[in-house]
Amino acid sequence: MRCGSLSCPNTNVGASRCYRNKTCGRNQALRKLKVFVYDLPPEFHFGLLGWKGHTNQTWPNVDSHSRIPPYPGGLNLQHSVEYWLTLDLLASNTPKVGTAVRVQNSSQADIVFVPFFSSLSYNRHSKLHGKEKVSVNKMLQTKLVQFLMARDEWKRFGGTDHLIVAHHPNSMLHARKKLGSAMFVLADFGRYPVEIANLGKDIIAPYKHVVRTIPSGESALFDRRPILMHFQGAIYRKDGGAIRQELYYLLKDEKDVHFTFGTYRGNGIKKAAQGMASSKFCLNIAGDTPSSNRLFDAIASHCVPVIISDDIELPFEDVLDYSEFCLFVRASDAVKKGYLLDLLRGIEKDQWTKLWERLKEIAPHFEYSYPSQPGDAVDMVWKAVLRKTSSVQFKRHRKNRYARSEALLKRI
Repeated sequence: MRCGSLSCPNTNVGASRCYRNKTCGRNQALRKLKVFVYDLPPEFHFGLLGWKGHTNQTWPNVDSHSRIPPYPGGLNLQHSVEYWLTLDLLASNTPKVGTAVRVQNSSQADIVFVPFFSSLSYNRHSKLHGKEKVSVNKMLQTKLVQFLMARDEWKRFGGTDHLIVAHHPNSMLHARKKLGSAMFVLADFGRYPVEIANLGKDIIAPYKHVVRTIPSGESALFDRRPILMHFQGAIYRKDGGAIRQELYYLLKDEKDVHFTFGTYRGNGIKKAAQGMASSKFCLNIAGDTPSSNRLFDAIASHCVPVIISDDIELPFEDVLDYSEFCLFVRASDAVKKGYLLDLLRGIEKDQWTKLWERLKEIAPHFEYSYPSQPGDAVDMVWKAVLRKTSSVQFKRHRKNRYARSEALLKRI
């Protein structure tokens, strides 16, 4: 669906029960998240997209879609969270309904946003080219650390009120330890030590799905989905992803199961979209990391996700009950012969339909769009940050207990 935006949800987000409960209640809806944005040079953000502004121009004009540099397609898109959040902040002072608003004075801000497109930097610039001795990706991270360490805003609270988007599991690899006091926006915690990234301070954001969003009215009913369960992706993985291989050998010969190797290259995205839209259940199995974009492709396809990833962390789980639209299966149970088949074949039409109806209801929360829409993924991320700021302020206030008296003593 097109609605004058780069991408937009296809149903009314306000229908979701999330926005009728206390957590997403009226008080939070009225409060704005005040964000100070560093004016980093374009080489850290839109310059990575090939954008070149006029002399001393830091940001592109976001008033017209034709002037906004597009983000690369394909699998690059799945980690494009940095792009959507930055666009939203650049447009936050134009008339719109949104949670985050950009402020010009850092002392007035709840959070300080670091506009580094770290996932794009990793995807496009982590390899050495020509006579380079240091990759562009590593060079940018080094420069970013130097910049932040010299800023009064960072020194004020040791970076605890800074927000850094590092959604690709390998992004910010060279700088994450030095910047670990900041709040990160991540896909999961799979490649982070707990002292650097954890639920206490960080945000889990959804991947941007790459399959087509199915409009609610076009979503196939139970009887029009001939495939019981669907999985298409890399089967041979290391670490926690070894379970994929076990499940492949258990399920590959079942007539109503689609479990095959596949990539998103070529026609892969279209085939995956068709398969998911024709399936009752879509398997989301741990790979090299606990999470994958497959979960969000399933949500966009209204294919009930079956999550087999014991260590997965999920976006917005403090306000969304995933058991209302997903099934969770422990890895140790999933590899038992017949377990998955018995479980899924035993789910009646009315039980599946209840999950499917809720899935259609919450799907807009996982749509990234510009301009952002109330309750879309951009708005949900900002609301999650807003909920975290109370703990940031709590720590800040505790740290300031003796600041005034100590300052007075210095004057005596």
